[in-house]
Amino acid sequence: MALDSNSADLTNASLGSSFTDVDVVVVGAGFAGMYMLHRLRSLGYTAQVFESGTGVGGTWYWNRYPGARCDVESLEYSYSFDEKLEQEWEWTERYSGQPEILAYANHVADRFELHKDIQFETRVEAAKFDEEEKLWRITTSDERVTTCRFFVMATGCLSSAAMPEIEGIASFNGSLIHTGRWPKEGVDLKGKRVAIIGTGSSGVQAIPVIAKECEQLTVFQRTPQYTIPARNEPLTPERQSDVKSRYRNFREANFSMPQALGSETPKFNDSVYDVSDEERSARFEEAWNRGGTLFMASFNDVLVDETANTYAQDFVRAKISEIVEDPEVAQLLTPEHIIGCKRLVIDTDYFETFNRSNVDLVDVSSDPIVRINETGLATKSSQYDFDVLIFATGFDAMTGSILKVDISGRDGLRIQDKWAAGPRTYLGLTIPGFPNMFTISGPGSPSVLTNMIISIEQHVEWISDCIVSLDDRGAETIEAQVEAENSWVDHVNSKADRTLFPSCNSWYLGANVPGKTRVFMPLLGFPGYVRRCEQVVENDYEGFVIK
Repeated sequence: MALDSNSADLTNASLGSSFTDVDVVVVGAGFAGMYMLHRLRSLGYTAQVFESGTGVGGTWYWNRYPGARCDVESLEYSYSFDEKLEQEWEWTERYSGQPEILAYANHVADRFELHKDIQFETRVEAAKFDEEEKLWRITTSDERVTTCRFFVMATGCLSSAAMPEIEGIASFNGSLIHTGRWPKEGVDLKGKRVAIIGTGSSGVQAIPVIAKECEQLTVFQRTPQYTIPARNEPLTPERQSDVKSRYRNFREANFSMPQALGSETPKFNDSVYDVSDEERSARFEEAWNRGGTLFMASFNDVLVDETANTYAQDFVRAKISEIVEDPEVAQLLTPEHIIGCKRLVIDTDYFETFNRSNVDLVDVSSDPIVRINETGLATKSSQYDFDVLIFATGFDAMTGSILKVDISGRDGLRIQDKWAAGPRTYLGLTIPGFPNMFTISGPGSPSVLTNMIISIEQHVEWISDCIVSLDDRGAETIEAQVEAENSWVDHVNSKADRTLFPSCNSWYLGANVPGKTRVFMPLLGFPGYVRRCEQVVENDYEGFVIK
């Protein structure tokens, strides 16, 4: 039975726990934390959200860099839990930019009056499970301790900015910025010499916009990137009205897709070997012209068969050589690795930008950066001077924000020790040794391989339903079993090993963070994952110990 706010303390006492400040502490006020708070309050639970930023939005609060844009279509990258919310919000573009998504997040927070239970500019420093009292003690940066029955990490998969380890960073006299911590007030790049290190998703999005603003842009690239045109465009009133008139069916169709998105994008179940050379090229061309991340869905085997994958590789490589005018620059921008093993990026005029006279490309795989100095940086062969240095070096994905918190579970087990050899979870939701603690879109869940908001909603609803179930049976704790964790990790690995995803160094494996253990973290396949979570509940929380 759910609690109302007036009965929470009485119920805690009846369960043998001492007084708690709130039923649930949630870390992070992005889309996961906001929905977790709303869902808990609607069920009658008290909750406190701690957020290090000054506002809601999570990754869309922090990532304000020029060109920041979602790679999931706006009508899909939005909450599905409230039909009135779906109908009242108007999107303006096929793929929404950061300002619009942040405006949406603030609208949600205002609409559901979430701010009153969110403490901003507050970091969670430590969390310790009290085995005797069966509660968590949460220490925050304001030196307060908050006690709670349940502890939820809603810290996001891409929220811990990764800075490269380059000698001399502190000596640079100009402006130094990470794309994931772009200043709220913006950066005036007009007339400036700018350098950007990194050509992952944020770099690919930022480079075309920055090139138009600054006097000179030098791009330092380690690994060239496969990127597909987004074909972003204004969202017509007709398209928006059409989807809104059938939103439930539209959502249900997306829920059944492997990535929980793209149900209206053409899908093909045949192999690259089943068609002629002409038809194969025509289908890739159609996908290229349509734009978006589902380019890889053109055939059923390009992500599982390395030889089949080469056809997709060759198509994109040919496009790069067509677009980039300088053959030497085109060669530097042409990837050699498998397409799709790293997150496929979508862009607006990325390759075209390298035709501009004010853009230079430096290949640091052949001429590595040696140090940053007062006026710029030195590679092995050259010195480059500039006014602004931008790091588009990505994130310590999926685990970074969790491991920044000193979390201690049963018998003093620290999360840093538990995950020393790589992250291990059960269902991507829970971790043995850490009772009553949950992770939203954690390692071992579909998360970053899906429409994140839909995966978030599924996790939030599973967690909140679990808390209600515990109260209904008068239980104090739920904890995953090690055997269930081992089986789940094997399952995640076996799914990945049947594909080409683990074949190259990507942030899916933590390969962008020096010293991080290489483990493929997300799980492939949203519908199968949802069925498994449902089966666990139907089998009386199979794999858990409830006391």
